[in-house]
Amino acid sequence: MHQKVKGLKDKAKGIVYLVGGGPGDPDLITVRGRECLQRADVIVYDYLVNESLLSLAGKEAELIYVGKKSGRHTISQREINNLLIERAKKGLTVARLKGGDPFIFGRGGEEAMELSKAGITFEIVPGVTSAIAVPAYAGIPLTHRDYSSTVCFITGHEGSTREESTINWDALARSSGTLVFLMGIGNLERIAKTLMGKGKPSSCPAVVIGNGTMPNQNTIIGTLANISQKVKEADLTPPGVIVVGDVINLRHHLGWFESRPLFGKRIVVTRPEDQAGNFIKTLSELGARCILFPTIEIIPPATWKEVDKAIENLSKYDWILFSSVNGVKYFFERLDRARHDARYLKGTRVAAIGPKTEVALMAKGVRPDLIPDTYWAEGVVEELKRHPLDGKRVLLPRPAIARDYIPEKLKSLGALVDEVEVYQTVRPEYSQDELDGLFKDGKIDMITFTSPSTVTNLLALFEGKSIYEGISKVEIACIGPITAQKAIEAGLKVTIVPDEYTVGALTRAIVEFYKQH
Repeated sequence: MHQKVKGLKDKAKGIVYLVGGGPGDPDLITVRGRECLQRADVIVYDYLVNESLLSLAGKEAELIYVGKKSGRHTISQREINNLLIERAKKGLTVARLKGGDPFIFGRGGEEAMELSKAGITFEIVPGVTSAIAVPAYAGIPLTHRDYSSTVCFITGHEGSTREESTINWDALARSSGTLVFLMGIGNLERIAKTLMGKGKPSSCPAVVIGNGTMPNQNTIIGTLANISQKVKEADLTPPGVIVVGDVINLRHHLGWFESRPLFGKRIVVTRPEDQAGNFIKTLSELGARCILFPTIEIIPPATWKEVDKAIENLSKYDWILFSSVNGVKYFFERLDRARHDARYLKGTRVAAIGPKTEVALMAKGVRPDLIPDTYWAEGVVEELKRHPLDGKRVLLPRPAIARDYIPEKLKSLGALVDEVEVYQTVRPEYSQDELDGLFKDGKIDMITFTSPSTVTNLLALFEGKSIYEGISKVEIACIGPITAQKAIEAGLKVTIVPDEYTVGALTRAIVEFYKQH
């Protein structure tokens, strides 16, 4: 992937940062590594790098993929070296982003040597190597006072130019310490047979961890005698880390990562992208593999005319009722455009439909006068019934399409209700490949819906397609009864509806569901 670089710094002195990107989980990159990616003019990255780290790049940064897989090289090592030197000589700041740690079987030493020969300034930014991080995520301490006082890191894939191995297999077989092999899944059978042939007991514990530190981490446990066969049966493919030693027996007590309540569950999140972050983060921390598939895009209304008119006459309203975070966002953006702030609401009472909307209002300097005990339309109407509404003017900043329940009920109580459209929801466009890939092989465990429109839009995307039937077999979690009713009407079987209609409560209900099942 390439992007045009504007304003090459020909007269400036370039620098190359050899950055370790960590073992897979993007949260494990170091603070220094993050800083280097943010300041880089060019990022040259490898196959094993988590591409979400590229989001740290500046808008004008050039992103160059130079990944190498076994038997398939996008670009040769010599070309990579020349690329780093050439960009640095142009005065650019280059981040050479490598998986794990650049100096642990990552050719970082070779690249640094070439930079040194060319007189290029460089800096080594160590990364969390998979050699220690992946076993830790599998609940395996590489050293333990009662089991192992030494650890040895070994390449499982020696350079192809060597006629014979330089690894001291006799010493490894005699060692009572922990052995960690990187890049060795393809040679696992040979590694196990060599160790046993040199005297390592066939009963010695062995483990292979695939996709370590990621939500799809897969840990295969066995012995030297059977580990190769077990890995074949599990169809485990690289990348992976091999560990040999008695410390593996501690996994039964220390396996924290894979014991999380949602570990391995593939959950589709249909919320708008700009609102899904916290939900995805929480589910991911509980072990889920989240797939962001927004079925709603929030955009401004077709016209601001009615909103601007309402803001101009805001002092005439007795109440403003905000029914969503988006309503708060867009209303206050327009209020700011009119050169007003929270003080402009003085004398007008404010109601929020729930705690998230309350937080959004508080961020704007407004403390709501009313928040219902139950966070949905019926709840806020019940609370408003306690206040005299006859003849009172109520402003409802809402989306273009919304339930009529609130305005109709308020009018029946004598209120004079003005509805203004402050945003609209539209269905995003997806390619056929994206749609086909979402439910490929039936590997989705659950779909979450946080509004009726997320249901409608998702089903509309798949209507008439063979995969539609597959959706009906997936577990469905809805934020509240109105959303659930929409899903049920569409023929879906809803299994989760929390008692409290918030994303936090939905998350807790999902956890509880999988605990019981």
